Amino acid sequence: MFFTALIVLFVLSGIAHYAHFGTLYEFIISAAAILFVAGFLGKATESVAHYAGQRLGGFLNATFGNAAELIIAIFLVKEGLFDMVKASLTGSIIGNLLLVLGLSVFLGGLKFKEQRFNVQLASHNSSLMILAVIALVIPAIFISTEHYSVEHSKTLSIAIAGILIVAYILWLVFSMITHKDVLADVEESTPDKGEHPAWSMRTSILFLVVATVMTAFVSEWLVGTLDSLTDKFGLSELFVGAFVIAIVGNAAEHSAAVMLAMKNKIGAAVEIAVGSSLQIALFVAPVLIFVSLLFGNTMDIVFTPIELASIAVAVFIAKSIAQDGRTNWYEGSLLVMVYIILGFAFYLI
Repeated sequence: MFFTALIVLFVLSGIAHYAHFGTLYEFIISAAAILFVAGFLGKATESVAHYAGQRLGGFLNATFGNAAELIIAIFLVKEGLFDMVKASLTGSIIGNLLLVLGLSVFLGGLKFKEQRFNVQLASHNSSLMILAVIALVIPAIFISTEHYSVEHSKTLSIAIAGILIVAYILWLVFSMITHKDVLADVEESTPDKGEHPAWSMRTSILFLVVATVMTAFVSEWLVGTLDSLTDKFGLSELFVGAFVIAIVGNAAEHSAAVMLAMKNKIGAAVEIAVGSSLQIALFVAPVLIFVSLLFGNTMDIVFTPIELASIAVAVFIAKSIAQDGRTNWYEGSLLVMVYIILGFAFYLI
């Protein structure tokens, strides 16, 4: 049933795009298609995670889940829609830290009174989230107060982007190689606790590639509707980027993280939610700076005060809740409430 709906929506999305059904219909069909494609992506990565363990599995899920976000953003960069790109990055970060993590902790907490994960991993994640905030705040302050020229703004953005990519690569080496045992999940003893994967390792990898290619096509069709959609309904680029694109683009993480938390695999759920936010801030955003450089119109790394405040708020409460390595349903509800507050604020812009 799922695969039938996936194929039907994918084909319909292509037909709607090339036959020009109308902006609203194209957007609805493409958004529905990308949700199913993201679900397919999440299922494939969860199957791979069976063979790799919770931490690596969570990393793979976050990485392939962010494929939709990255591909959508590249098409937006190509169109020169930099404000919408930054809004979608903001939405992705706060969405993962507040909505994905919040729902995972809440629903997992309803089933299990208290869930635990590696406290040292929580501490390192908190430090990296603070680094991400610093890296975004510094250029905004210096460029606005010191009145940097356009060239100086671009130079600073490229330099910070390069530093963040190096920091992320070093984190992967630290967490996956040199200190892998120290940061191992509390509950993990055998990969996936004896459950059977959906597919074989080879089939899972093949499906990952297929799902990523499908995501690329549907993302391009979705992006093509955004300009007309914002004009037609009077929505701000900030709201569309931060909430509509971010929620659709992160559908894979939403489903997979919640599913894992309800299986008492909160370590993998946290790795998906927090790890995905870190990947967006420390890798995807910097990569987009260099992608824009290749297109001949460099995007700066200066976010608006609203976006910076939203990211800082999300990081602050996520750090407060996750730093002790223990979670319960009430903490999850707090994260979701903060996300709803930000949603209302963005909608009214």
